[in-house]
Amino acid sequence: MFIFGLISKRRYKGFNELKIEGMDIIRNLPDNQVLFVSNHQTYFADAAAMYHVFFAALNGQNDISGYKYLFHPKTNLYYVAAKETMTSGILPKIFMYVGAIPIERTWRSKGKDVKRPVKFDDIANISKAIQDGWVITFPQGTTTPFKPIRRGTAHLIKKNKPIVIPIVIDGFRRSFDKKGLQIKKRGILQSFKIKPPLPIDYENDSVDEIVEQIAYAIEQHKDLLKVVSIEEIKKEEENNKKRNFWSGRNY
Repeated sequence: MFIFGLISKRRYKGFNELKIEGMDIIRNLPDNQVLFVSNHQTYFADAAAMYHVFFAALNGQNDISGYKYLFHPKTNLYYVAAKETMTSGILPKIFMYVGAIPIERTWRSKGKDVKRPVKFDDIANISKAIQDGWVITFPQGTTTPFKPIRRGTAHLIKKNKPIVIPIVIDGFRRSFDKKGLQIKKRGILQSFKIKPPLPIDYENDSVDEIVEQIAYAIEQHKDLLKVVSIEEIKKEEENNKKRNFWSGRNY
């Protein structure tokens, strides 16, 4: 974990910066039975940032400055990953050593849609990890924004009854390639927001209700697409400037 931290550190405190909110929430969590749910922008950079933030928070820091926190990692921290993404490259291999839970996706394989039966060994491994410590998962199962939350995440929550902590990240898509291994652009301010635990009623909330909660909490619900984006506002402002320019011309 120390080597992993050394290799990845400058991606969040060097080449780019990471603005973090809610580190105090991390410090108040129990040692196990915690599930982190987050939106997903790259295969590896998102989870690597979480390792840094969690270790730093548990060592009393409010940011990821310095290297002291890397000497005191949380060793019962796990990360759910698609098995096909863990086969090549030094960072994926280190992820496997530091706590990746590789699973076979039932809906997607090598860029193509598939339909596979659920592997109960995968479910059992995730449940064991939740019982033992903290688990990071990306419930959309893809880096494409606003895709549906996989219902399997809600089933895991109802079965294991963990504390569910939502995380919302941004800027990683602009900083890194899709895998999150190569720097695509430097000087990007990445954001990392940790939210309070979801108020889930494990006995009475349905799977669909839990899915809805997660989608809103990680800001990936389809209803949020109705909100006008900043990019659209800027584009409209540029169009207005052009309209003002042309309206002043005499023909």
